[in-house]
Amino acid sequence: MPIRQPVVAVLGHVDHGKTTLLDKIRGTTVATREPGAITQWIGASLLPAETLTKICGPLLNKLNFTIIIPGLLFIDTPGHETFSNLRKRGGSAADIAILVIDVMQGIQPQTVESIEILRARRTPFMVAANKIDMIPGWRAHRDEPFIESFRKQAPEVQGILEERVYQMIGDLSKRSFRSDRYDRITSQDQFRTHVAIVPTSAKTGEGLPDLMVMLVGLTQAFMKEGLVTVSGPAKGVVLEVKEEVGLGMTVNAIIYDGELKVNDTIILGGKEGPVMTKVRALLLPKPLDEIRDPRDKFNYVDDVAAASGVKVSAPDLDKALAGSPLYVIPEDESLDVYKSRIEEEIGRLRIQTDKLGVVVKTDTLGSLEALIDMLSNINIPVRLADVGDVSKRDVVEAEAVRRADPVLGVVLSFNVGTLPDAAEEAKQWGVPLFESSIIYHLLETYTEWARNERLAKTKAELESLIRPGKIKVLRGCIFRRSKPCIFGVEVLAGMIRTGDPLINENGKEVGKIQRIQDKGKDIKEALVGSQIAISMEEPTFGRNIVEDDILYVDVPRRHADIILSKFKDEIAPQEEEVLNELDNIRMRAIRT
Repeated sequence: MPIRQPVVAVLGHVDHGKTTLLDKIRGTTVATREPGAITQWIGASLLPAETLTKICGPLLNKLNFTIIIPGLLFIDTPGHETFSNLRKRGGSAADIAILVIDVMQGIQPQTVESIEILRARRTPFMVAANKIDMIPGWRAHRDEPFIESFRKQAPEVQGILEERVYQMIGDLSKRSFRSDRYDRITSQDQFRTHVAIVPTSAKTGEGLPDLMVMLVGLTQAFMKEGLVTVSGPAKGVVLEVKEEVGLGMTVNAIIYDGELKVNDTIILGGKEGPVMTKVRALLLPKPLDEIRDPRDKFNYVDDVAAASGVKVSAPDLDKALAGSPLYVIPEDESLDVYKSRIEEEIGRLRIQTDKLGVVVKTDTLGSLEALIDMLSNINIPVRLADVGDVSKRDVVEAEAVRRADPVLGVVLSFNVGTLPDAAEEAKQWGVPLFESSIIYHLLETYTEWARNERLAKTKAELESLIRPGKIKVLRGCIFRRSKPCIFGVEVLAGMIRTGDPLINENGKEVGKIQRIQDKGKDIKEALVGSQIAISMEEPTFGRNIVEDDILYVDVPRRHADIILSKFKDEIAPQEEEVLNELDNIRMRAIRT
């Protein structure tokens, strides 16, 4: 059976060299000036097997390795946003991914976000530990395999690289991924369980032969069955919806199975439901070295087969959604089947419920799915999730939640704007709007805010309760015997506050704390270990209170129950002990 090119996604943190890496790969092949050596497609770059053979060079002979795949299809708009759109039923349309990490900077916020999306989609990946040329003292050996170049470096330079790679291995381990430098993974079984790290330089080309060999080797060893193609109607995914001069609205798509032809009837996800239309034209750009005039940059073709990137021109594509599935509807099959399939896939993501949860808005279905997955992983419920700008309706939904749970009554928006009436509504009702173009930052900002809000709420509720406290009357610290009685005490456990009622060890009421003073200054509360003076209107010293008396804050039973049920983790163990002592005092008082 024929096999297709594996689809390879490139993603990682900004400025870690994703685009430069692809440019270097493409530049290497363009420099050969051989017709057909590389074709630049919308959203994708095809590297034929002949080109791969040239890049890999002597490594193929050294490893006794033969390339059997027809090439590699790289996603040419690298970044997690594009990768998130490479979704298909049950996973990702990408067969494998390269996670680019700056070897000097290590894992950064967008790297973490990329890892989480890869994990959610269960996409196998390898790491390009890029920018090895930035290691102090590194001597470049252009386009050489990493192993060869590494051997020629000074011992101290090798040591710096080893340290950086080990740091990367540790950081990946914290995120539950086992990894190692690729040349230290010695068996096929280890490649199943370990993420391979390939040191590279997109600037000098060092390590690129190793990277290509690893990509080819892993896809041929573990993905061959999944790359088998059959003739039949195309299945694909929409990368982006884009207006082109002279063509109107088009979609850039990846076809990962089957064949797409001019005049085929296709169905894809739309803003208001499935969109069915007929392919008017299929366009592929000319090779890179022939691009001269943007108005003349496309080749019209009659058909494309998997795996390929293609621009599709058809009516009604202004309603299409990026990240949606795309299917060719065969003439002998029911339209309703495909409509149901589209509705089911998109409906699973576009959530609308009555439950308490956050409101989520994103730019594409892919990013919507990624954000929902990440929220689910940290146990944050979703009330409404949809694609498009934040509208007044979204704010109204969040306000309805806010009345019951202020922490969940928010709108989280990724890569979209907020309509003016929505912004006004949010301001009027105090609905928090969280916006970001990085999912990781969006979640981090919201969760930190939510944590602070919950802590503030907990603190306010706890402060409204009478807290347990135990004090001892100090010897020689009697400042006034009555009206008010003023004397020195030490807080043995818990805390005391002005207004707290006190009882003695026999359970008899002593009175309420009127004032607390520390070194002549009034304070509202005193914590364990404090020695302060308190004044009380009711007792008389020598009659109701004597030196060395142990007094307790008389915590009402209702308050004690709330503290133990809701705030047990917020109080010190000694406070719980004081509540137990109070129970014993009350039991003794009942018996007598």
